[in-house]
Amino acid sequence: MGRTPSSRTPRIRRRSASPRGAASSSASAAGRAGKAAKIAKSAKSAKNSKSSRKPVVKSALFGRRLPKTSRARGNDTEHAHLRARIAKLESLLDVAKGMTAERDLDALLKLIVNEAVNVVGADRCTLWIVDRDANELWTKVAQGLGVNQIIRIPLGVGIAGKVAVTNKTINIPDAYSDPRFNRDVDRDTGYRTRNIIAVPMHYTTGEVTGVLQALNKKNGAAFTTEDEELLIALGANAAVAIENAILYEEIDRLFEGFVKASVVAIESRDPTTSGHSERVARLTLGIAENLEKSGRGSYAGMSFGVEQMREIRYAALLHDFGKVGVRENVLTKANKLYAHELELIETRFRALTAQMENTHLRSAVEALRQGSALPADIEEARERELARMSDFLGFIRRCNQPTVLESGGFERLREVAGLCYVDHSGAPAPLISTLELERLSIPRGSLDQQERIEIESHVSHTFRFLSQIPWTRALKHVPEIAFAHHEKLDGQGYPRQLPAEQIPVQSRMMAIADIYDALTASDRPYKKAVPHEKAVDILQAETKAGKLDRLLLDVFLEAEVFKRVTLG
Repeated sequence: MGRTPSSRTPRIRRRSASPRGAASSSASAAGRAGKAAKIAKSAKSAKNSKSSRKPVVKSALFGRRLPKTSRARGNDTEHAHLRARIAKLESLLDVAKGMTAERDLDALLKLIVNEAVNVVGADRCTLWIVDRDANELWTKVAQGLGVNQIIRIPLGVGIAGKVAVTNKTINIPDAYSDPRFNRDVDRDTGYRTRNIIAVPMHYTTGEVTGVLQALNKKNGAAFTTEDEELLIALGANAAVAIENAILYEEIDRLFEGFVKASVVAIESRDPTTSGHSERVARLTLGIAENLEKSGRGSYAGMSFGVEQMREIRYAALLHDFGKVGVRENVLTKANKLYAHELELIETRFRALTAQMENTHLRSAVEALRQGSALPADIEEARERELARMSDFLGFIRRCNQPTVLESGGFERLREVAGLCYVDHSGAPAPLISTLELERLSIPRGSLDQQERIEIESHVSHTFRFLSQIPWTRALKHVPEIAFAHHEKLDGQGYPRQLPAEQIPVQSRMMAIADIYDALTASDRPYKKAVPHEKAVDILQAETKAGKLDRLLLDVFLEAEVFKRVTLG
């Protein structure tokens, strides 16, 4: 078996200590000593030579050779300049972090402009954004502008316009001696421009996205190449941050557009509820905004941030989205019977009335044929029968309304259902079918049990549809909030009969808003609007029954949130 490398014992060759070997060894040692002395002398000389020069390091940002040691003689001013440069670089790093975190475009633009002024020591700064569709530059963040004042200039016009077109930095030490500067701008604004620096900003694709422009170096000198490099570095970070902010705004607009289109689709199915989704959203947001101020009970200290409020708003706007999955005739059903069903019953009544009249006429003809006297009350009997049928039909029409069935209504309906007429085949048939009788017997509202189940299924449809949308992290609870807006604190809501502790507070607020608007909104085919006072009574009754949240209803009433819709 061969040895492993670690198990081998190194062989040491021993030399004899002969006089010749000793002499040779002594001479060799002397030679090595002399050589070492020369190396030491050379190293000392090199050290002295190096100490007379200042070690340097090349700056990656400025391309200049900067002193490495702070012990250089007579360069305090240069060190101070270096420290100032380092401070500016640190400031750039800090603002880069801030720009990365800022999503609001207006706030981001102000942050960039303020930092640009500090970095290059300018009197004022302007940030121009390229609008490719309009072939213009625009800005509303220019120091010296009025609040919300927007300026637009064509690409290629002015210093900034030229930078945007040429993609090259322009640094003008003396504005009034440079033909590219337009003095009319100073005459119009009353400002005296001494020097200008403008640098392009780029998207990640390399396309120019804007121009960062600074005016008037504060120390009276002109802008330097170092200022150019600092402004370019700031502009590079700013361009990426602006691109992200614009993309974020576009995503927001996309969501807004989708939500609005969805609301239009919902309300086009049932035009009588037009505006309901928007009103529910306003009422729900009103409760949420005032909840923090109330400091009540278990909600003390609760508040909602901007993103959470947006989540609530989207959930409220889309809470009825699932109605697109409900049959339109059920969704818009105004009375207990569908129009064609009532028309069919009326046709049967007309047939029965005609048959009754025909029977009376046949009796009269037969009596005359036999020479018998007509009964004295034959006409009265005919009129009584016709009046009875007319009364029955009026009763059917009243029962068809989506109101509480009148006293004794069930018994009378059964009496009518016992009547028959002769159908087209000559066979007797019921005046009212079993299904029609069941619908006319609905104690309240216009929907029978199966139709109510179908209507209530819109909540499940809503959740299923909204769950297919790739919501952002900030909006991920939209489907769940909308899903629970018909749940009740006593566990008797739908569709899941959730216990109180599982119902989100956002859904509890929406439940109050939804009921209030459904009660007070303009007349719907299946119900009349009730006044505010009556709606409040109904909400308070629901609260006493343990169905709605008392604390949230108190906020709704005390903050007069309802005025958000009653006052337009």
